[in-house]
Amino acid sequence: MSSWIIRIVGILMMLTALALAMSRAPDRPVETLVARWAPPPSDFIEVKGQLVHLRDEGPRDDSTPIVLLHGTSASLHTWEGWAHVLKTERRVITLDLPGFGLTGPFAGQYAADDYHGDTYARFIVDVLDTLKLQRVVLGGNSLGGEIAWRLATLAPARVGRLILVDAAGPAFTPESVPIGFIFARLPGLRWISEYVLPRELVAQSVANVYGDPSRLSSAVVDRYFELALREGNRRALGLRLQQMDMGADAGRIAGVTQPTLILWGGRDRLIPPSVARVFEQQIKGSRLVVLPGLGHMPQEEDPVRSLQPVQAFIGWK
Repeated sequence: MSSWIIRIVGILMMLTALALAMSRAPDRPVETLVARWAPPPSDFIEVKGQLVHLRDEGPRDDSTPIVLLHGTSASLHTWEGWAHVLKTERRVITLDLPGFGLTGPFAGQYAADDYHGDTYARFIVDVLDTLKLQRVVLGGNSLGGEIAWRLATLAPARVGRLILVDAAGPAFTPESVPIGFIFARLPGLRWISEYVLPRELVAQSVANVYGDPSRLSSAVVDRYFELALREGNRRALGLRLQQMDMGADAGRIAGVTQPTLILWGGRDRLIPPSVARVFEQQIKGSRLVVLPGLGHMPQEEDPVRSLQPVQAFIGWK
């Protein structure tokens, strides 16, 4: 009997090793990803030695441009549906945050391996300075939403209006966490995720944050998968998740004084709608809009429906 057990264990180990070998996904140099994921109007600018992938669209005479920040593991592409409409009348700037998309890990004058919320907020101030933008409408999803409210309290004069889309900030208990985040955060598994990345794991992770997974296309999965392979991004994700402290500095949210729209997917299982109500209670005069049926990234899952409250909020003509 023991010999059979040993054989079974040996076979399982061989199959596991084979699966890992087949799922091996080495880092890709950014140059190999630009052609597909940074066509015009994409551009790259230097911010204190950090090369930043961004898109700057719409009329340049807009006195208060709209700047949109993506969430963890996403990229500027998540805003394409909104930008396509908004750029017809407003200047719209989207960018890949350090550690994600084509921007890659913090470099230049920035401290390596520091992915705390205020570090990101100060980085966005540097981006605004580089673009010579004094005052903007600032919006963000998830991590991007956290960066947005942090910046609104650190440099209130730079933010005219605030749009929080399923934003991080207050402490909360997720109903479900994407499996990719679990792998990237656990110390024992994090190093594996830097070398092995099955496409199916990415697909399951993105589907997990959609209210209706049937809306997720294979092209979107390709985007998340390939941009995750940008050299340094997987390591940066692990560091960001390790440094994340849910609820840290949440007391500052009450210090937000800008007109604020809180936009939330009614089926968000990562940051549940109860968190939206905390934001609403903390930010005086804010407006909360819950979108039934949508998940953690309503701007990507249904850009048309999720943009309507934003248009009303910014006084769309």
